Amino acid sequence: MREKKGSKISWFYSVLPFSIASGPLSTFVQLTILEQYGQNLGTVYVGLIVTLFNGATIPAAMFWGFATDRFHKRKPIITLSFLLTAVNLIAFNFTSSVYGVGLLYSIFSFLSAASTTPYNLLIMETQPKLSWASAFARFSMISSIGSVTGLILSALWASVLPLHWLVIVLASFSLVSVALSLLLIKEPTFVFEREIMTLNRTSFFERLQSVPMIFLRLPRANEFKRVFKDLRYELTSQVPVLYLSIVAFYVASGIFNTSLVPSMTANRFSESEIYTVSVVGVMVQTASFMYVAPYIAKQSLVRTAIGGLVLRAACYAALGFSVYFIVGIRYIVPTLIFYPVAGGIAFAAYYTASNTMVFNSIGSKGAGSTLGVYSALVGVASMMGSFVSGFTSVYFGFDATFLLAAFCLAVSAVLTSRLSMFKRRLDEAPTARP
Repeated sequence: MREKKGSKISWFYSVLPFSIASGPLSTFVQLTILEQYGQNLGTVYVGLIVTLFNGATIPAAMFWGFATDRFHKRKPIITLSFLLTAVNLIAFNFTSSVYGVGLLYSIFSFLSAASTTPYNLLIMETQPKLSWASAFARFSMISSIGSVTGLILSALWASVLPLHWLVIVLASFSLVSVALSLLLIKEPTFVFEREIMTLNRTSFFERLQSVPMIFLRLPRANEFKRVFKDLRYELTSQVPVLYLSIVAFYVASGIFNTSLVPSMTANRFSESEIYTVSVVGVMVQTASFMYVAPYIAKQSLVRTAIGGLVLRAACYAALGFSVYFIVGIRYIVPTLIFYPVAGGIAFAAYYTASNTMVFNSIGSKGAGSTLGVYSALVGVASMMGSFVSGFTSVYFGFDATFLLAAFCLAVSAVLTSRLSMFKRRLDEAPTARP
């Protein structure tokens, strides 16, 4: 039996130090490469390394999901993830070559994904069903607080101490999570299979926000053909059109996010200032999910998604013009305005609406094949965006890169607008599923 309402959930805090450890690493990796290889070559290498990172999330989502189903143990997987991540972080201190950093960052992508599914299932297995939404919200808030704390710590560290030692401190936080998970996490007496996450909207959203892929089984080639052959018929084209719009969104995000830090170093931002921009972005995103997402979830999903895409595209375009016309530290002003809006309010609006539409479209019978296709497309789209980003930034400029990302979002908005004809299926709040 699951624990009764009011049961202790102190084990939630085992994720806090790990979030502190993992939050700053992306910026650390990019700064390390840019410092080692210079602006032009470093920007290309950043694009390639982020591409490897995004690529590693695909086998990671598959492997750890299947491992969770196979072993039915939550605590060992979570603890192992934290321990190996600490070792991985320490290893960064011993290499600055593009090959070493790329390999370690890909391994980090693989290891850090391990705890996501077990934590989600633990919440559902130890809390009453009526408390799932509040429990997920609390867990998400603890993770966000950890990420913000890690970024603030990194900004302070970078202002007074050498950046390369930062990973030792981050590794120590991951080790604290190892100790907390051993002390606080208890194996549930009743376990769920992963499929339960696809039947509850809150757990579905929380899982996708951590790692935007869910593989219930390996997708087959004929399943991709089955999904996209429906494009030929107007009445059955809603799912492939939705997926294509999401692909365009992730391509745009990969393009923009990969070149943001290089654009700041090109304008002579200090390491501390770059981390400060990340702090503001994460804080606005957290607040947006707390206060904006619950409101927009009650509105038309298609209109909300389009609004989020248009706002995000406008911010990307504004930063594209800003990086062209504004040189030096003054570039921090538009960055602190448009980046948090794009990654906060606009992202919360689009994420909530688009994932609700995905949730509404998958169906309980075809969840495995449909989610497999969706997850593979998201992974490939993120890789494509990251790969393109470094080369376009070097050969055409950051302005062209950010405008290209804005164009991809405009394509996504146009595709999303086609979904308005399918209002009954995709544009309604999902009915409760057991």
